[in-house]
Amino acid sequence: MAELTLDTLMDDGNYMGSERARIENKVILDELERKKKARTMAVPTDDNRVKARLREIGEPITLFGERAADRRDRLIYVLSQINAARGDDAMHVDEESSEESEEEEEEFYSPGTLELLEARRRIAEFSLPRAQKRIAQQRIDSKLDLGRVVDIRKKSFADVKKFSNLGSQIGDERPISQVRFSPNNQMLATGSWSGTVKLWNVPACTPIRSLRGHSDRVGGVAWHPQATLSHGPDLVNLVSGGAEGNVNLWSINNESPLSVMKGHQDRVCRVAFHPSGDYVASASFDTTWRLWDVNTAKELLLQEGHSKSVYSVEFQNDGALVASGGLDAIGRIWDLRTGKTAMVLDGHIKAIFATTFSPNGYQVATGAGDDTIRIWDMRAIKSIYTIPAHISNVSDIRFFHANDIHFKHVPSDVAMSGTDEAETKRDAPEKEYATAQEEWRYRSGLFFASAGYDTFVKLWSADDWQLLKRLSTDAGKVMSVDISSDGSMLVSGTYNRNFQLFAPEDV
Repeated sequence: MAELTLDTLMDDGNYMGSERARIENKVILDELERKKKARTMAVPTDDNRVKARLREIGEPITLFGERAADRRDRLIYVLSQINAARGDDAMHVDEESSEESEEEEEEFYSPGTLELLEARRRIAEFSLPRAQKRIAQQRIDSKLDLGRVVDIRKKSFADVKKFSNLGSQIGDERPISQVRFSPNNQMLATGSWSGTVKLWNVPACTPIRSLRGHSDRVGGVAWHPQATLSHGPDLVNLVSGGAEGNVNLWSINNESPLSVMKGHQDRVCRVAFHPSGDYVASASFDTTWRLWDVNTAKELLLQEGHSKSVYSVEFQNDGALVASGGLDAIGRIWDLRTGKTAMVLDGHIKAIFATTFSPNGYQVATGAGDDTIRIWDMRAIKSIYTIPAHISNVSDIRFFHANDIHFKHVPSDVAMSGTDEAETKRDAPEKEYATAQEEWRYRSGLFFASAGYDTFVKLWSADDWQLLKRLSTDAGKVMSVDISSDGSMLVSGTYNRNFQLFAPEDV
């Protein structure tokens, strides 16, 4: 009997099996390569174009029971087969499909009015110098000595931790939906579900006037940037939005609105004044936010982009951008100069109730029904931090915006007699003033306040996002919060119809 060896096994035809395996492997690899190219192939998404493309290549435009998605998958499969058969000529099909895809993805523009075009131009002229000035100041701040920065931070946070309840006041017959300090910090505006906007003296909390013009709940109030400063009391000083869909413009001296701007088809939740004072934004349950011209009381822009109600709207300090937050859990940053979306804030899992810009111009904070605050960086185009802020809805967020007109410098005692020591300290007051002003400017945006339905107002650092102080209210849902621009007071409005004032203990 012949001995079987490896050589005889190799020579009896088994090499045919190896060849078949090689061919089968090649077929599998070719199929994988075809599927890989198919996944990256650009084909139309419009069903009519898909049918037209199938007709061009001689395929049935539809099969029995075939859906639009199935039809597009079939087109991808057929084109990938054609590409594999053509080899070098395959790029022709891809290029053609890419052209169609580019047409599909072309940006959509709505026709605008000449008034909107002029408004965009004016906003650009207003915002660009402000942005330039802000960036120049940030470059100066970036060169501060680290020890100096640490000292300013410690001093600022020590002041924040001194906040305590100064008093509580019944503000209206129904829940207080929003509270806002006037620019001079001597008045407070409250909006209520009763449909009334009220003005109060602070810190005395005595009523000044009730503004009645809404027939349903007031959702938002906002002050003109120059109200109570250089803007006349008989001019537009305040804006409010109501659940009946109207946006009202008010003066301080008149109990009836100066103008009623109509256009929204549902409840208006929040309103905001542009830093120039010439425009107002309003967010509504009709899934839009709108831009209004204050001087003409006309609608300039109806902006869609949210799949559900738009709840919050806020302008950036420069005036170039506006942030909107919706009940669809999505926020958007819009460029007012072009009308484009600058950034999508996608990360919350429940409705967004609050949006606010940091004074640094590039960070945005959002508060939502998922009980968290997210910090977004527009430079990195992403969320950089998530704060587990409250154990119930985050209803409002406000950064501390230090206004230079409220800068107060209390000089230390410097002997100015004719001694030699006094001669060496001749320039001390000027240097001391410059140092104090530097500290004041650096404080802007260094902390922020949040309001939650868990009955608390919380103060947070805006560099490491840590809790600085927790303030108790009157055991009701906190609907709104605000910080005065001199940093001396904080106010909250609650579901229990009250508003509370907080101030450092030593004030």
